[in-house]
Amino acid sequence: MKKVVVLGGGTGMSNLLRGLKQYPLDITAIVTVCDDGKSTGILREEFNIPAVGDIRRVLVALSETEPLVMDLFNYRFNTSSDLDGHTVGNLLLTAASEIRGNLSDGIEALSKVMNLKGKVVPLTEDNVVLMADMEDGSVIEGEHHITETKAKIKKVYYKEEAVATKEALEAIRNADLILFSMGSLFTSIIPNLLIEEVVKEIEKSKAKIMYVCNMMTQPGETDDFTVTDHVNALNGYLGKRNIDLVLANTGKIDEEMARFYETQEQKDPVIFDEENFEKYGIDVIGDDFTFITDNNLLRHDNIKLGFHIFYYLMKK
Repeated sequence: MKKVVVLGGGTGMSNLLRGLKQYPLDITAIVTVCDDGKSTGILREEFNIPAVGDIRRVLVALSETEPLVMDLFNYRFNTSSDLDGHTVGNLLLTAASEIRGNLSDGIEALSKVMNLKGKVVPLTEDNVVLMADMEDGSVIEGEHHITETKAKIKKVYYKEEAVATKEALEAIRNADLILFSMGSLFTSIIPNLLIEEVVKEIEKSKAKIMYVCNMMTQPGETDDFTVTDHVNALNGYLGKRNIDLVLANTGKIDEEMARFYETQEQKDPVIFDEENFEKYGIDVIGDDFTFITDNNLLRHDNIKLGFHIFYYLMKK
């Protein structure tokens, strides 16, 4: 069975994994742990642990247990007490980490309960703080502050040097495919490449590197970005390696949907700039990946993504 290592964080990664787990693949999800907003931020400060929110989403995405368990993990308290805003899954991950002594072992314990189709490992056990130098000269500390800032990001890095988990490095070392998920480019995807030993392990790997490009830009992070802009930004953190293959949307986004994202979230469709692919040496698999959820949100069609990734691996 082919070994696929997925690096990312946030809802983009969990959406990709929901599709990928439908195919016979050995999946390891390496999750960034620099989120510091809402429930996750409170737990990080109180218990001095890495961020658990994205890990919760990934566990739920890879779980093959009863829907009630998944609903339970994602249940968010709405109350006037200190529980307000916390999700059950975040509290369980924190408790498991306290009982087992570290986040990695805590995840492993919960993974058995959730019957995962794959393995979930944190990028690092360190309580990392994401920093960003902005184009206007300002320096922003903390992931949620970075995402809220209107200025354009120049570069991101950790406040203090972090150490990768041995499980993450081992997964990269043994991978048949290294896959970067869609998601917030500078605050969910690139943070995986801010630890030197991770980049060096990728450099040594013979595995191809694939990237699932976002369908929509993000204000402050990727305003006006094309597909090649996303790839070039990632390549800037990849050391001696470059992205080998990109999956990108060629489907037309409904005008009303595009207008909603533009007015409500200041997001625009990512331009499929085919004329630049050869210039930058980018191989692309293009398809209509658009999917509208029941609550009228634009997402990638994760089954179609999973098929393209599986088919690519089977051809190798």
